[in-house]
Amino acid sequence: MAKINLKGMGVALVTPFKDDCSIDFNALGKLIDFQIQNSADYIVMLGTTAETPTLSDKEKKKIKEFVIQRVNRRVPLVMGLGGNNTMDIVKHLKEDDFDGVDAILSVVPYYNKPSQEGIYQHYKAIAKASKLPIILYNVPGRSGVNMTADTTLRLARDFNNIVAIKEASGNITQMDDIIKNKPKDFDVISGDDGITFPLITLGAIGVISVIGNAFPKEFSRMVRLALAGDYRNALTIHHRFTELFDLLFIDGNPAGVKSILNVMGYIDNQLRLPLVPTRITTFEKIRSVLRELNILC
Repeated sequence: MAKINLKGMGVALVTPFKDDCSIDFNALGKLIDFQIQNSADYIVMLGTTAETPTLSDKEKKKIKEFVIQRVNRRVPLVMGLGGNNTMDIVKHLKEDDFDGVDAILSVVPYYNKPSQEGIYQHYKAIAKASKLPIILYNVPGRSGVNMTADTTLRLARDFNNIVAIKEASGNITQMDDIIKNKPKDFDVISGDDGITFPLITLGAIGVISVIGNAFPKEFSRMVRLALAGDYRNALTIHHRFTELFDLLFIDGNPAGVKSILNVMGYIDNQLRLPLVPTRITTFEKIRSVLRELNILC
């Protein structure tokens, strides 16, 4: 199993849509190039921010093939592959072509609300089926259940191909517990832009970012400065984006970052139902903040 370097800023790529809700591959290609040209360390495709639950299997395959070709090995590529049907995930891992993909990001099963033992057995089945490194993804605000530090550490110790966790529990004590007690070769990645800076000071290696879609250069610089121990300059950049962190998620993800990308001229402000664009009031606040940041005239 090849080792993947997850240090720095990965971008949780959005899926641009046209007015008719079809996938805008032209905008997607430009967005990928924008990320890579502006210092994103790796790309994450088909994650939560990509509105994956609203994509058909055929569309996911097309996006996967397109992104692999467009990235063209310029940076590592992580693919989201998770759900609440363990057998289906295992089937995909055994049968699908993952050439060009460097790691799998797999979310804690949602809606079912499994026990901690159920979560462990779910990931055990995935680890045994996968030829690629696996990044766990704990996001209880979406999945409805929190994977505890004990379960995370148990998985990290038991399976060599479980190499990292994207932690978005919002529980700093839990994250610190994982960082303090994890195996040496297991990494903790922030799953929340707003706490990336403090989490790096505790020992995290970076972030899988939403705001990085719009500000890859600026946010990756913050991450690199923090990782280098230059906390003063990193904190300056962190504070520059504090208001945007809140606006990004007030109307749901990826509505916030899509509105930013729309204001910046990269994509249409289009989501697939049941998601809808940000409210006009939020949209105007975002425009105001972007003006203050000298992003807009």
